[in-house]
Amino acid sequence: MNKTAQSVWENCLSFIKDNIQDQAYKTWFEPIKSVELTDNALYIQVPSKFFYEWLEEHYVKLLKVALTKELGKNAKLLYKIRMENTYGNKQPFTEQLPSANRVPMKPQEVDAPFKNLNPELKNPFVIPGIRNLKIESQLNANYSFDNFLEGDSNRLARSAGMAVANKPGGTSFNPLLIFGGVGLGKTHLAHAIGVEIKDKYPEKTVLYISAEIFTQQYIDSVKKNNRNDFIHFYQLIDVLIIDDVQFLSGKSGTQDVFFHIFNYLHQNGKQVILTSDKAPVDMQDIEQRLLSRFKWGLSAEIHQPDYETRISILKNILYRDGVEIPEEIIEYVARNIKSNVRELEGAIISLIAQSSFNKKEVTLELAKSVVEKFVKNVKREISIDYIQKIVSDYFQLDLETLQSKTRKRHVVQARQLAMFFAKKFTKASLANIGSQIGDRDHATVLHACKTVDNLVATDKQFKKFVEDINKKLTL
Repeated sequence: MNKTAQSVWENCLSFIKDNIQDQAYKTWFEPIKSVELTDNALYIQVPSKFFYEWLEEHYVKLLKVALTKELGKNAKLLYKIRMENTYGNKQPFTEQLPSANRVPMKPQEVDAPFKNLNPELKNPFVIPGIRNLKIESQLNANYSFDNFLEGDSNRLARSAGMAVANKPGGTSFNPLLIFGGVGLGKTHLAHAIGVEIKDKYPEKTVLYISAEIFTQQYIDSVKKNNRNDFIHFYQLIDVLIIDDVQFLSGKSGTQDVFFHIFNYLHQNGKQVILTSDKAPVDMQDIEQRLLSRFKWGLSAEIHQPDYETRISILKNILYRDGVEIPEEIIEYVARNIKSNVRELEGAIISLIAQSSFNKKEVTLELAKSVVEKFVKNVKREISIDYIQKIVSDYFQLDLETLQSKTRKRHVVQARQLAMFFAKKFTKASLANIGSQIGDRDHATVLHACKTVDNLVATDKQFKKFVEDINKKLTL
């Protein structure tokens, strides 16, 4: 007997009905209609986007089990959303969306052996006092390898990530350091590796954390006099993922504790994954012994996506959101937004939103309007190096002179302005700013900032310098 969409869906409903309460079944499953069956893919029609999101959030696992029983392990579920069309008197239209088939990451329970009579491990993620230690992975299940599209710009990093996910701690890529500019997918890839490891090895304890939060946890542990508990907690992790590791720059205490945690994990065959906005060789104010360990494994760079990859990314976003727009518009957006994936995604979402909210068709004119505004409003990621270049060019100095020890008044003022703007536009510590601008200490940077503030209030010419440079940095 040939299977039809209706027969497959009726069998699924029979299974689902036995596994949920009657009221939930009537509310969420009776309104669904089966539409089409092609190979291993069943299309079902739901009344609204909210309906689709609710099913995906609360019943995706049940739907997957029911469908697998009917169509096998390669079964796919796709939704057709019936949307009432508010444009004049046109008929309702449908929007098509795939099922994510993903459930949130479950917390990992670990055994924490202790010799004292009242065993309690301070988990830096929870309020102290809880004995049963559950470690939330902090992973985002929506960041997977499936939606991290491969291109020439990221092939090495993605392939290395897959290798690590298949054999965590068992490859020569330990640590795996993924580096590259802002918005290129470093965090996405780091999450994807963690998610894949949890899928393949549910018993492994995986933890994702930003270097900024790690630093704050360490500071708290020192204040509460439980530094050893902090170290012991991180020694329980099988796969440690630290995002934006360059944030450890200039923080010697945090670097020291991370050094000991890293050594323990590495020596015990645990996997360490790091992301950074720069290669180890370009990192400032990171201890040499830590930098040398970053280089033990593989440092994989993610570059800006090429044109073909940008096209693929846009098509994937549109498929995910169930939106169709003409090929020429996709190509226009891909040609004009080149810097990173985050801006690309932001532009296409802005375009869809403009079309939806203003009840306009997606045309090339609308795309040009949105892209033009979007590109103008993109905030430049300002680095200390970039600030030094702008200041040097403004005063017609070379970088070596700016960073030199000379006390010539115009050079000193240029150097002080570079420090002032570095403090204003970056999150770098005073010590880090001083180190990068002529190897000065934090007191020199503090003095420079106060001098600039005083001169702005008393010297009109100097105030103009500040305004001109500020304008160049914020263009």
